[in-house]
Amino acid sequence: VLCGRTDDCPEKYGEKRTYVEYNLTVHYYCLLMSSGIWQRGEEDEGVDGFLIKDIRKEVNRAAKLTCNICKKKGASIGCVAPKCKRSYHFPCGIQRECLFQFMEDFRSYCWEHRPVQNFTDKEPGGASQCTICLDLVEHLPVYTVLKSPCCKNAWFHRECLQCQALSAGIFFFRCTVCSNKDKFQKEMLRMGIHIPERDASWELEENAYQDLLHCYQHCDVKRCLCKKGRDYNEPDSKWEIKRCQYCGSRGTHLACSSMKSWEQNWECVECRSIIAKSGKYSKRRKRALATSENTNGTTCLLEEPPPKSPRQSSGSPRNFLLQSPKMMCQNLSPCSHLELPASNRVTMSLSPVMSNRNWSLTQKHLREQREVCNILKELKVQVKTKTTRLNINAENIWSNALKGFRQRNFSPTNTIEVNFSNCKNRSKANTSVASKHHFFQLLMLHLQNSSLFEGSSGKNLSLDFQAVKENLYFEAGKMIAVSLVHGGPSPGFFSKTLFDCLVYGPENVKPDLEDVADVDVAQTIRMIKYANSLSSLQSTLQDCCEFLTAAGCLRPVTALCDKNVLVNDLLTYHVIKRIALPLESFKQGLKTLGVLEKMQMHPDAFSSILCHKPERLSAETICHLFTIHSSSAVNKIKGAGFWMGYLQDVESGESVVTLEDILRFVTGSCYIPAVGFDPEPTIRFLHIRYPIGKRLLNCLELPVTKTYEQFKNKMELTIRNTLRVERE
Repeated sequence: VLCGRTDDCPEKYGEKRTYVEYNLTVHYYCLLMSSGIWQRGEEDEGVDGFLIKDIRKEVNRAAKLTCNICKKKGASIGCVAPKCKRSYHFPCGIQRECLFQFMEDFRSYCWEHRPVQNFTDKEPGGASQCTICLDLVEHLPVYTVLKSPCCKNAWFHRECLQCQALSAGIFFFRCTVCSNKDKFQKEMLRMGIHIPERDASWELEENAYQDLLHCYQHCDVKRCLCKKGRDYNEPDSKWEIKRCQYCGSRGTHLACSSMKSWEQNWECVECRSIIAKSGKYSKRRKRALATSENTNGTTCLLEEPPPKSPRQSSGSPRNFLLQSPKMMCQNLSPCSHLELPASNRVTMSLSPVMSNRNWSLTQKHLREQREVCNILKELKVQVKTKTTRLNINAENIWSNALKGFRQRNFSPTNTIEVNFSNCKNRSKANTSVASKHHFFQLLMLHLQNSSLFEGSSGKNLSLDFQAVKENLYFEAGKMIAVSLVHGGPSPGFFSKTLFDCLVYGPENVKPDLEDVADVDVAQTIRMIKYANSLSSLQSTLQDCCEFLTAAGCLRPVTALCDKNVLVNDLLTYHVIKRIALPLESFKQGLKTLGVLEKMQMHPDAFSSILCHKPERLSAETICHLFTIHSSSAVNKIKGAGFWMGYLQDVESGESVVTLEDILRFVTGSCYIPAVGFDPEPTIRFLHIRYPIGKRLLNCLELPVTKTYEQFKNKMELTIRNTLRVERE
């Protein structure tokens, strides 16, 4: 009855309400914005306090007014600007970009007199991502674009903000970058965003969290003893179901696990294996098992506990090789060359003396590497046999990689083949794998030193508006994710702050002064932090007034202790808030192939490859990387001794080749990929003249020699000459 339209669009016009008894239909926003009507009743009277007789009067008043936009009668809304006589329907006003304020006395402004946001000459031009829809939004003072009042570089589409406000409601609607609520809501209401006074839509959904109230009730042991079934649960009896104390998603009857009472703790097989692998399988578990053995003669029918960790063997550095299950003969038949299972491998130190602390740190690092390797192998299952070829010039690695990743037929799930345009007349079989390893190594090195990152060792994202406009942060994240899954090196240059922002969210991270890459900014913050009196602090703040204003941290300081909060706010702005858009774009890139999700699920493991440079190759590392096969047990033991002796000589510098050269000769890579090698590297001792590196199989075929000197000479001659020819 007010706008004369039948449209039913709650997002634009509010809820369309029909009252049959009054023969009345209105859009809620048309009613709110009408100039000649007020809520004179209680909330339960009429239409949310608008009395029916008042609505009739308003309809009659509007029938005399012509809309300045569609030229039809019934224009119930007028511009509140002095001397402005324009009237219009609510839908017409939306179409003509009029502004409606859903607060106080619900004012309306025509297209000429509507409020605008303040834009300074220093505002960055160009475009950036809307942090709601992630599409580009132009930095222009127009009706369809809104700027955040609390974050300098946050821009939004008006439609995106309105949808967000309708969904979040007044309790959850806030800046998507810094989570500011009061200042943000005040500005958005002024600029015509309707924020409904209700709870968020996800909180109002009926039974939305019903699943959280469900308790797991099922017995999961191998053999359930309950005759009434695995789902039977009788409280305060031996058939009461006890849930896993760690995950809560597995259960057992007390009797089925030989538990005397509910107070006893119980963990499922999956959680127990995780704890065992982490080295935290304590004596408490041993005591629990001991007490459970003698309970009414009932045996515990759970899966067997994880195998005990093998003992570290003492002895000379070279002797450990012959004691490793990967090397031992163990009375194999002459034609037997079966590889022993990985669980039997012994991780031992080359150094005869190692402190308990160093030993535990080494073991922790190895566990994290194995965990990451297994996780990335799970992600690698997505990679198909279909290939995508990248033509790369090493001198223009970034532009060529960008072009390749953006080509139409590129897919992260395709197998990647790399062809270096400056390499000719080389065996395709031997160089295809090597080229891919070399490409990812050059690409990660370029990213580390690019303008997208800043800092010395541990790097954070920098703020490069041109890179944001060209979506380069997304491409960088995508390249890192693809590199990890496809066999590239561990990046190892992320700062702890950047990693925590990616994993836990920027709102949960507190940066340090070391994270500030700009020397001048760091010096200014340092002066504030170490001011030893209130007068010196106020003097410092007065000298850097513009600096504080730019960071949104200009405030009165009345006590010396105020500097702590100020320093934290400055660090948060310069390290985190300032790069909110690059960070969000970078995160979207890292979601490729599911890498970011795995990072957030296994932060400790991924921190070891993203925040720490990989350790230099050692003889021990190379030794444990390869599995030895041999048609003869004698050749296996004798050859293993020569092989380990040679690795020792290379590591100590008594050889013309390096450990990296050996790895490159066999696999085509001078580093161990985070995802590991596929297939796993092997060694075979054969009656051949010289060593052969089969890169497609990651297999090193070694000659059987009578003396160690013959073995060493053949190794050095072959490896040195092969790699020299490749370099040339």
